[in-house]
Amino acid sequence: MLKAVTKEMYRELGISKEVITFGHRIEEKLRERFEEIDEVAQYNQLKVIQAMQKNRVRESCFNYTSGYGYNDLGRDTLEAVYASAFHTEAALVRPQITCGTHALALALSANLRPGDELLSPVGKPYDTLEEVIGIRESRGSLAEYGVTYRQVELLPDGYFDYDAIKEAINEKTKLVTIQRSKGYQTRPSYSVDKIGELIAFVKTIKPDVICMVDNCYGEFVELNEPTDVGADMIVGSLIKNPGGGLAPIGGYIAGKKELIDQCGFRLISPGLGKEVGASLGVMQSFYQGFFLAPTVVSGALKSAVFAANVYEALGFGVVPNGTESRHDIIQAVELGSAEGVIAFCKGIQAAAPVDSYVTPEPWAMPGYDSDVIMAAGAFVQGSSIELSADGPIKPPYAVYFQGGLTWAHGKFGILKSLQYLVDAGIVEKGQLE
Repeated sequence: MLKAVTKEMYRELGISKEVITFGHRIEEKLRERFEEIDEVAQYNQLKVIQAMQKNRVRESCFNYTSGYGYNDLGRDTLEAVYASAFHTEAALVRPQITCGTHALALALSANLRPGDELLSPVGKPYDTLEEVIGIRESRGSLAEYGVTYRQVELLPDGYFDYDAIKEAINEKTKLVTIQRSKGYQTRPSYSVDKIGELIAFVKTIKPDVICMVDNCYGEFVELNEPTDVGADMIVGSLIKNPGGGLAPIGGYIAGKKELIDQCGFRLISPGLGKEVGASLGVMQSFYQGFFLAPTVVSGALKSAVFAANVYEALGFGVVPNGTESRHDIIQAVELGSAEGVIAFCKGIQAAAPVDSYVTPEPWAMPGYDSDVIMAAGAFVQGSSIELSADGPIKPPYAVYFQGGLTWAHGKFGILKSLQYLVDAGIVEKGQLE
């Protein structure tokens, strides 16, 4: 039972009795599911500890370095920790990588040359990659440098068209990019096992092709990572899962040493590579965030599962649904109208510890082809491991909810989003009974 003092606190924060009761009923049905999430988090926590101990993380790893950053012990040790945790030969983990899109652009441009072809066997990539690739014209795109692009559309069930993939792979195909998470789509996010099956298929056709996985939002959701099932590179952002909410900036690329060295030369300079790049005092946050990441991700997963079950019970389309297995921290909710998306995001913003008084509005955000609304009252700007929600203002009017550094905060955010929908008349009080 929810204690009276907790109910009163919810009411003080603007949650009605009906919404509190409805949410509590949903939560009570999820206890066994939450235990499974905790079990995965426990395993991944031990995996991270093992990687830190193996690489002898010490207090001096947290020291400030500046200038060229030669012999930066903390930086080099952290990259060894990432490589150990993700079971790869090498890793590049840097504050100089500004975001997930930057990390992906870096990995692609470092390992593709004029005349090469990039293949996406999972349909259209995330919106911000369209300009990186040159699907939408942009200065500095891969297309400007003579890299061609091909994509294979997904089957109606959201999974892979193996016949079309086989036909698309040719002598120019150098790199295959696989986006694990759904992005602004309502297709499934892919399990590590499914990604492994796709990689194995691609390698039977062209063994030397590079298979890269956009791992954003997926780290520590499952027991394994894509590099455990054949991925040559995985790429992600530290202000998502692996930063644990503490990393103030940064991205990572982990994989085969030759490919990671290429990324170092592209990020810094030919001839210098990974040897240069001061950590500028962020190492303690990077290490501690990575240490906390499995537990933080478990809270975000519980929040996503809770959101799916709340909104599914109210008749909204949700991807994944309330009972499906989870392969990333994102929950899509199809609200059916721009008003629904905006109300949901206003509720999430109102639940934030930072900028809760701000009202999010749709705007023409760079890199997107429609207005986008984003709710994110975060300690780190744009951090989507923190409680946040966003979505393009276009059909099917789906909002994408993610994050929550703690389960308690994620739960409050979902209840607050529901309260805003009730107050806007989009959800009737009678539906909560």
